Amino acid sequence: MTTGTSTSSRSFRPRRSRLLTLLPLGVAAWLVLEIWLLLLVANAAGGFTVFLLLAIGVVLGGVIVKTAGRRAFQNLGETLRPGRSGAAPSAGGNGLMMLGGVLLMLPGMISDVVGLLLLVPPVQRLVGRTAERTLDRTLRRTPFGSVGDAFQRARMHRHDGKVVQGEVVDDERGTDSPPPGPRPPLSR
Repeated sequence: MTTGTSTSSRSFRPRRSRLLTLLPLGVAAWLVLEIWLLLLVANAAGGFTVFLLLAIGVVLGGVIVKTAGRRAFQNLGETLRPGRSGAAPSAGGNGLMMLGGVLLMLPGMISDVVGLLLLVPPVQRLVGRTAERTLDRTLRRTPFGSVGDAFQRARMHRHDGKVVQGEVVDDERGTDSPPPGPRPPLSR
């Protein structure tokens, strides 16, 4: 006797990635470790010292984020300036500098150490290359190929998937030409 449900009518649940499964556990472990290290430093050097370390981290991180952000906007302005020839300036690790500043602003010793490491240029280059390779490898597995290919496909395809070929022509009409719109039917 059946109950009215079959195995084929069950809804399919997509499998969660390993990263999404382990991320909450990793964040919880990181928070516990940060609190434990703050308590160790507070027992060894005193609570006021921990407060000063956290305050210095917030101020220094804010200055770094502001400086890196200003430099990133200057590079963007240089790139978008009309009549500019040559290659666009590189980001120069501004994103990683901002990340380092944000990590310094977070309370904790591990985040401060990682934030300070991200301010060192050789570490920035190593992390930047590793992130670029990882992103490129991940994008190769997608149907788009790369970021440039994805933008190109999104720009050239209509909503139904067909490629639109042609160019836009701005026709400057004079006052003596008929206005655009539907034409009257031709008589035979």
